Amino acid sequence: MRTPLSITADQADLKLSLQQPVPLRHNRRNPRQILPQGKSPTIPPPFPWATNHRATIHSLKHLTESGITVISGDVQCKRCNRQYQIEHDVKTKFMEISCYVKENKYKLNDRAPPSWLNPILPNCRFCAQENCVKPIMAANKKSINWLFLLLGQMLGCCTLAQLKYFCKHTRNHRTGAKDRVLFLTYLGLCKQLEPNGPFDRL
Repeated sequence: MRTPLSITADQADLKLSLQQPVPLRHNRRNPRQILPQGKSPTIPPPFPWATNHRATIHSLKHLTESGITVISGDVQCKRCNRQYQIEHDVKTKFMEISCYVKENKYKLNDRAPPSWLNPILPNCRFCAQENCVKPIMAANKKSINWLFLLLGQMLGCCTLAQLKYFCKHTRNHRTGAKDRVLFLTYLGLCKQLEPNGPFDRL
């Protein structure tokens, strides 16, 4: 008569591990933007047309009701280095951009056109040099004058890091070449101004 084989502790552990499948673990990303420790979710509005959230401007309706029809921004001539302010009529300038987006959105394939990527700059009012007045960018990204850059179609003057900052805080996909991130920034700002407009991604 055969005696049963003794099972060692290691064999018992192996048998147990084979009988019990290891549960799969899924790493889930938190859809909400998590700010680094010590950073507040709100900021003092850097401009009357900006909200207390990073990279967010008020809607056109809110601006109109608040009597804000003209906005301004600081610029500097690349030739004579003079600094001054330029003003934009909100409705007129936004109408130009929104009409262009509505007519060309499906042709752009999520890429900013050359006119956005390399914008033609204003002429200097002091030295009259053409295509030489650039916007003065705030050192702190939370103080960037986004509406001024949009209405002047000078968002292309932003660095890739600044554009990614905008997309990060507006929960947009922010990887890829500059023309893609710039396109998303234009659409995102237009959407903030006109929430019900045709500015969603395809």
